[in-house]
Amino acid sequence: MKISREIKTAILVISGILLMVFLINYLNGKNLFSSDDTYYAEFDYNALTRASPVTVKGNNVGKIQNIIYDFNTGKTRVSFTVDDKLNFSKQSKVRLYKTGLMGGNALAIVISNDGERAQPGDFIASEVEEDLVSNLTNSFSDVSENLDSTLSSADSLLINLNGLVLDESENGIKNAISELNATMKSFKSVSYSVNSLIKDNDQKLSSVLTNFDSISKNLAVITNDLKGVELSKTVSKLDNTLTTVNTLMASIENGEGSVGKLLKDEGLYENLEGAALQMEQLLEDMKLNPKRYVHFSLFGKKAKRYDADGNEIKDKD
Repeated sequence: MKISREIKTAILVISGILLMVFLINYLNGKNLFSSDDTYYAEFDYNALTRASPVTVKGNNVGKIQNIIYDFNTGKTRVSFTVDDKLNFSKQSKVRLYKTGLMGGNALAIVISNDGERAQPGDFIASEVEEDLVSNLTNSFSDVSENLDSTLSSADSLLINLNGLVLDESENGIKNAISELNATMKSFKSVSYSVNSLIKDNDQKLSSVLTNFDSISKNLAVITNDLKGVELSKTVSKLDNTLTTVNTLMASIENGEGSVGKLLKDEGLYENLEGAALQMEQLLEDMKLNPKRYVHFSLFGKKAKRYDADGNEIKDKD
């Protein structure tokens, strides 16, 4: 069967019209070949277009169908379609968020499985996610306020610092710097003197350090020797010796032994004192009358005799 040119032309025109209708509906968010469910949400302002996607966890599951301003409530009503395979409850939320720093806005369905399942035509609660730019703007606003306060404080500090720098009195920085400079010069002079002193006495200091090193070595040797000494035995012997001395002193105190008797016998003391007195008298008499005790004659003359009182005793004829 031969198809005429007119029929072919008609078929092409009808196909073009159908394709145009499909494209127009697709651009408006309608897919003629899919069965989608329609839901509604309301926002305080409109930041969407019909080309804005509807996502779940970043996946595109629907499109914006219509955006209408409600004159009664003053809110923007948005109708959107999602795939009928998507199940979520009425407790879910529709979130308005930005798709990027330079991109547009989109709707995200925050799915909740609690409660009754949402049905096509239901209103879903909405919320707006604050974007990064808004956060940064608010942060920069707070930072700018703090920066203004900081700059004001810095300006006051610089003014006060400038006053201190220009002040030439005792409280000024110039005077403090000059005094510090003089102190540094004095310290420099002292350091030169110390360096000169060390240089002039280098050999003496070396000798002192050498002697100190030798002394430290000797002390180390002495310390090692002391480690080898059995101090416990030495202390034990010293304790025994002290015990013996205490016993001896106790016996002397009690008048025991020769030393104790000498110290405790009063009669012996009196006899010794009397003997000492007689000895003293004898020595005194020998000084005064030496002839009584020493007789010396070259010719055999008989020596004179004396009594106890010192009188000469004459022999009887």
